[in-house]
Amino acid sequence: MDKKLTLSLNDKIIEAAKIYAKSNNTSLSKLIESYLSTLTKGTSNEKEITPLVKSLSGVISLEDDIDVKDSYAQYLIEKYK
Repeated sequence: MDKKLTLSLNDKIIEAAKIYAKSNNTSLSKLIESYLSTLTKGTSNEKEITPLVKSLSGVISLEDDIDVKDSYAQYLIEKYK
């Protein structure tokens, strides 16, 4: 169910947001709703895994990662002696 919300914003911001919304073929209300939805998703305990992250999962081997960390740590030790 949709409800009305009254906001007080700077005139310049409102005009810029209207132009942005129009150029993206959406309404200012939908733009703000989408933004607030994005903000509030991060507050839940369950983080959504995006398709990009799913596609990248498993690309890097953990065994290789350990060697990289060890060699980088050795490099830093030598550099800052």
